[in-house]
Amino acid sequence: MSGSIDPSRSQFDAFKALPRDQPIHMLNLIRLKPHAEYPADHPNHGKGLSGLDAYRLYGQTSAEVFARVGGRQVWVGRPDGVVTGPQDEHWDLAFIAEYPGAGAFLAMVTDPDYREHVKHRTAGVADSRLIRMAPITPGEGFGE
Repeated sequence: MSGSIDPSRSQFDAFKALPRDQPIHMLNLIRLKPHAEYPADHPNHGKGLSGLDAYRLYGQTSAEVFARVGGRQVWVGRPDGVVTGPQDEHWDLAFIAEYPGAGAFLAMVTDPDYREHVKHRTAGVADSRLIRMAPITPGEGFGE
């Protein structure tokens, strides 16, 4: 079964229809492949890189574009186990990226340099979730 690596056209259209002029947080859940799968014409094809190696290359090479659009990582963690949810579901990495607005995220993913760098992500990721969230000021109660 193939995982979710990129948004579907309808998901991307729904994202673009939301307001673009307010800060957003993007929750990322990442499951890595044991071995990176680069296409035959990519320089890293056949080099024996792990999915983590490829994902790290993605982070390193795309960092300049991420910073240029005003992005920053606000939280990162390594999931230890599922407390609520499918017991067979696991994630290798989890993080929240903040952008000054959805327009900044769109500028990043359409940047020609980024489109080259994202090939490392595609090579290393088996499954992922990318969830747009609107930051809110916490209330007095838990979870609000």
